[in-house]
Amino acid sequence: MKISYIFLLLALVAEIIGTIGGFGSSVFFVPLGNFYFDFYSVLGMTAIFHLSSNVSKIFLFKKGLDKKLLLYIGVPSVIFVIAGGFLSKIVDSGSLEIILGVFLVVFSLLFLIKTEIIVLPNKRNSVIGGALSGFSAGLLGTGGAIRGLTMAAFNLEKSAFIATSAFIDFMIDFSRTFVYYENGYIGKQELTYLPFLFAIGLIGTYLGKRILHYIPQDKFRKISLILILLIGLATITKLGFDHLG
Repeated sequence: MKISYIFLLLALVAEIIGTIGGFGSSVFFVPLGNFYFDFYSVLGMTAIFHLSSNVSKIFLFKKGLDKKLLLYIGVPSVIFVIAGGFLSKIVDSGSLEIILGVFLVVFSLLFLIKTEIIVLPNKRNSVIGGALSGFSAGLLGTGGAIRGLTMAAFNLEKSAFIATSAFIDFMIDFSRTFVYYENGYIGKQELTYLPFLFAIGLIGTYLGKRILHYIPQDKFRKISLILILLIGLATITKLGFDHLG
């Protein structure tokens, strides 16, 4: 099978930007992957890709893991990612791509227009945020942005934020990998990319951590949101052309 090296390069860029911007790589990786593979294959690849990147994040940012948030956000995330993963098999892939495109556009515009969105730091919001992020991750392949918004309310130190988010992400990816495999999303094609995506996950996280020292996170966050908006619009436009064709 022929390997797409442009896709792998884009995966590396997605991992670097995702690490720095704080939204996670899947918000970039999933819509970009849709230009090269079918939606279900991208879901399978995302789970595999994220496992490696989150292991490296846990190792690189291991200090300051918040065990309370790990429980309140992590447990509902795992339960609902399984539900979302099984539901993804029922919903038509074209509909899922439309939902993803609209989600990316609405999410990015919301944060660009209203920069100070406040979520109260309590147990109830932690559980709701965890459930929504897990369900979104299982159904659409990306849920880190919702979890990031929830965790931001607790004003964690930067390394603790990334470590805790990565550990929760690892729990999510570990769970949905089995669901996606059961659904038939992880086959020979996806496994061919496994070693490349594993290496990219490690390298991208390392480079992102290094760059994070030199670029203000708030400034890069705005750039990330603009990129998410453009990717969302490109996803919707692509679907429009596919429908016309």
